[in-house]
Amino acid sequence: MSARATETTPPIGAAHDRVYRQLRSRIMYGDIMPGVALTLRGIGKEFGVSMTPARESVRRLVAEGALTMSSSGRISTPELSNERIEELAALRALIEVELASRALPRAHMALIERLQAINGAVAEAVAHRDAVSYIRTNLEFHRTLYLRAQAPAMLAMTETVWLQMGPTMRALYGRLRRTEPPQYHRLIIAALRAGDEPGLRLAVRSDVTMGLRMLAS
Repeated sequence: MSARATETTPPIGAAHDRVYRQLRSRIMYGDIMPGVALTLRGIGKEFGVSMTPARESVRRLVAEGALTMSSSGRISTPELSNERIEELAALRALIEVELASRALPRAHMALIERLQAINGAVAEAVAHRDAVSYIRTNLEFHRTLYLRAQAPAMLAMTETVWLQMGPTMRALYGRLRRTEPPQYHRLIIAALRAGDEPGLRLAVRSDVTMGLRMLAS
């Protein structure tokens, strides 16, 4: 291979990582609805890569539960059963409540102001009926709080749950037809201000399970 070719062609590993991260974000933030079929050829064309990076990206996302692959090789975003939604909601209630509790002693005014600003972005997404922006800013609100817990393993588990639920969250947004930001965000911020751990735990648990339980009912 010529020196010129190596300068202009990104390594396969770099291309695979780029495709993986971008497709992962699209799935997590609900940019792709449940049950949508994907192809390696289509992924390669969309991201401008060969089949190998597309295949490796899909392999990783299937392993994380973000995509499903049938015995015939059909690739799609997951369509979750009610039982699976309940299971993931229970996981969110367990892990995210614990993350919030661990974050509370490290919460400071700058964090609270940041959460308020993000909640403003959530409100803007709701006003514009932008489902993808709503999910992205909603998860950013939670991630910003949980980073203060300094519990990277728990946060990684939480993000895996978010990833599996991204398409379902998009479907939930369409059903709820929101006209205002989640009420529990304000309660989370108030509990942080007051140093109220029981109130914080209750607000987080309600926020991460209420809508999902509605979807499963």
